[in-house]
Amino acid sequence: MSNQPFPYALSNHAKIRLAERRIDLQWVALTLREPILLEPHPDDADCQCAYRGIPEAEGRVLKVVYNTATEPWRVVTVHVNRRMRGRL
Repeated sequence: MSNQPFPYALSNHAKIRLAERRIDLQWVALTLREPILLEPHPDDADCQCAYRGIPEAEGRVLKVVYNTATEPWRVVTVHVNRRMRGRL
């Protein structure tokens, strides 16, 4: 894993979700930098969904939805995806 800063911004919604869900910001950066799975967002062509299992979170899978049309990328929302647990 690279120790270089990863250029992204957080939407207000994403900031709230990080605090509410107690998601570590480093997990978001890791998921953006080194996703295990990338999917296009089903409703927004400018957005991607990045997934990564987080060992420190008991192997739960983090889903980060981000807008690739912005500079830097803007994280729209972030949450643990329970349906993906054990699949990545």
